[in-house]
Amino acid sequence: MNSSYNTLSEAIKDFQSKGYTEDFNLLENHIESRSLKKKWAPDELIVIKFYRFEGESNPADNSILYVIETTDGTKGLLVDSYGAQRGAVSSEMIQKLKMNPH
Repeated sequence: MNSSYNTLSEAIKDFQSKGYTEDFNLLENHIESRSLKKKWAPDELIVIKFYRFEGESNPADNSILYVIETTDGTKGLLVDSYGAQRGAVSSEMIQKLKMNPH
């Protein structure tokens, strides 16, 4: 794993080549995989690493890439925007995603 990436797409491509192929979506109390039709609660997630990316010209382009493994062995990525507009996400999920990676 690289310690840094220049772009979000570069990081995604690298992690996908390492087996982190599932596309996770963040919801209020869990993440989900639409392709697998599965959901995981915060206590079923292991945040391996995360990377912040800032848009050069537009603050709305800020995002975080989470590299996640679930307790059932599913490996994937979660891309989340950050900034002023934040959706309704439970405090438990926020705490899980704030955890320092290994």
